[in-house]
Amino acid sequence: MQLIDQRFLPDRFVIEEVSTVEQIATAIREMHVRGAGLIGATAGYGMYLAAMEATARRSFDQHLTSAAAQLKATRPTAVNLSWAVERQLKNIAEGKTAEEKIALALRTARLIAEEDEEHCRMIGQHGLNLIQQIARKKAGKPINVLTHCNAGWLAFVDYGSATAPIYAAHDSGLPVHVWVSETRPRNQGSKLTAWELGEHGVPHTVIADSAGGHLMQHGEVDLVIVGTDRTTYTGDVANKIGTYLKALAAKANNVPFYVALPSASIDWDMRDGLKEIPIEERGAEEIKHADGWLDGQQVEVRIAPEGSPTANYGFDVTPRHLVSGLITERGICEPNETSIRALFPEHAT
Repeated sequence: MQLIDQRFLPDRFVIEEVSTVEQIATAIREMHVRGAGLIGATAGYGMYLAAMEATARRSFDQHLTSAAAQLKATRPTAVNLSWAVERQLKNIAEGKTAEEKIALALRTARLIAEEDEEHCRMIGQHGLNLIQQIARKKAGKPINVLTHCNAGWLAFVDYGSATAPIYAAHDSGLPVHVWVSETRPRNQGSKLTAWELGEHGVPHTVIADSAGGHLMQHGEVDLVIVGTDRTTYTGDVANKIGTYLKALAAKANNVPFYVALPSASIDWDMRDGLKEIPIEERGAEEIKHADGWLDGQQVEVRIAPEGSPTANYGFDVTPRHLVSGLITERGICEPNETSIRALFPEHAT
């Protein structure tokens, strides 16, 4: 199995070979792969590898259970991860022999990846309609979209969530421009989103995280679109740390704030995002150090006092009242339980 090791982007495109559950877990935990949809798809294939490994273990089911726990522990905020693992466990259990279980695991892994790609494509089409409405009011002037972190094709199997409408708009000939928030501490906006947009030919400008509010105050942002790692069925949104501040600024300046997500990112068990969504806390090195490229070599430097303590929260929660709408594969809905369940009636209570 091959993965793009995103730690080396944007300066080097590295393909990593993985063949064990342990390697998959490491790749997810250490962010060789990251992003809600891709984490889910990777975990799906991780469970296929677990099924392969289980044939050589004393207890097939015990090894699957252990692998599932190992994978789910790697990134606690992203619900796509546990969703994919639980889907695999349910489907694999239908097999009666080891060979049948392995075949079911492979089929399910492929389905998870294929669905992720198609759902993101549809998010692009529904989001395109939103951008087209803004374009009609702009009379040929560029539509300025602000995004945060990376919710592009690198974070999914293809298209991305937040970037899918942007790509669709650009490809249809609309003059779209993207403000790319750098997204400290790992700079996934300035490293990954900017690289993606540049490779696709989409006009964009990298900005400091704290510049978003200033741009909104001066009418330089027409629309905010972000992704999410977990959204409650009531519309509370967990996304990369700093998203909440963007939502507050958007609300204060009457800028539409939309969240793009496949339904696999909806947590159908959680009601109150602030109280219930687990917020991942990562290591101090991401705050106190920064990496980059110097003379063809990737180097890391310390940017904070060595003795200073750190608090590295990976995500924050944007309450539903700050969200204009959710862009899903089935259409755009309001961020509330009634609207969300109406779009996904199979989850109606």
